[in-house]
Amino acid sequence: MSDPQRTYAVTHADIAAAAARIAPHVLRTPVIPAHAVSGLAGREVAFKCESMQRTGSFKIRGATNAVRSIADRDATRGVVTHSSGNHALALATAAAERGMPAHVVMPANASPTKRAAVERAGAAVVTSGNSGAEREAAAAEVQARTGATMVPPFDHPWVIAGQGTIALELLEQLPEAATLVVPVGGGGMISGIAIAARGVRPDIRIVGAEPELAGDAEESKRTGRISPQRPPVTIADGLRTALGELTFPVVRDLVDSIALVSEDEIIAAMRLVFLQERLVIEPSAAVGVAAILAGRVGGPLDRPTVCVLCGGNADLARLPWLTAG
Repeated sequence: MSDPQRTYAVTHADIAAAAARIAPHVLRTPVIPAHAVSGLAGREVAFKCESMQRTGSFKIRGATNAVRSIADRDATRGVVTHSSGNHALALATAAAERGMPAHVVMPANASPTKRAAVERAGAAVVTSGNSGAEREAAAAEVQARTGATMVPPFDHPWVIAGQGTIALELLEQLPEAATLVVPVGGGGMISGIAIAARGVRPDIRIVGAEPELAGDAEESKRTGRISPQRPPVTIADGLRTALGELTFPVVRDLVDSIALVSEDEIIAAMRLVFLQERLVIEPSAAVGVAAILAGRVGGPLDRPTVCVLCGGNADLARLPWLTAG
């Protein structure tokens, strides 16, 4: 494995500094046993419950680190981003708490529930096309017009460092963890987690989990070059983006493998967590659970596997096992 201290845009020290910076503003989320999943998978599984985090997802970590890192002279112009929902809500919330304006570009196919939450948080929302290129172009226009600081949803050192604080917490809470399973979209979370975890436990196994319909990260790791975003059709709307220039090298070098799961497997895993683990999660968070249940994670069976439940912002009026077909 490459040395995360020397090679990447974020170091273990950056993540430790982010942990101190965001501590007053985010929750230390619990690590809890996943009894039903453990029984079905034949291995000890625990959940790192970022679904219980403020704003309902891990994204508040990176957003808060970014907002709290902006110099006072730039803060009055606010922040701008493009996001399908969770990063948008997190950045709007973090900006409001510092008294900064937030401008958010959201694709037309974003969840109406998530868009409404972003608007309630006080952000000015701009609608764009659904592709990553369309979202980025619209955000660049807003930035040029307002002078706001761009805070991308994943491919930025402040954001990656904030997300990496998840690993510092969970390895304090469950130091004997052998395998970490992390959903992959743009790679900000798994990159931060990989750098942080390898800095504490170089031997730990790190597995990404990705929908088959958005399998660009798996292809990128397999081919050694960034693959483009797939059509944004997977139910796991938070994982529809492709890896970025900063996140790809970390995934390439520090992530052991990426497991692909089908839409049916995602829905079944989400339903299981709702009904048997009694936890509210969104489809993106179910992707890691699906990979474990499908036996695609590997690693030792006699030591804990920790699955990061990345978000809990499910549309309860449209649960997929009730609306499928």
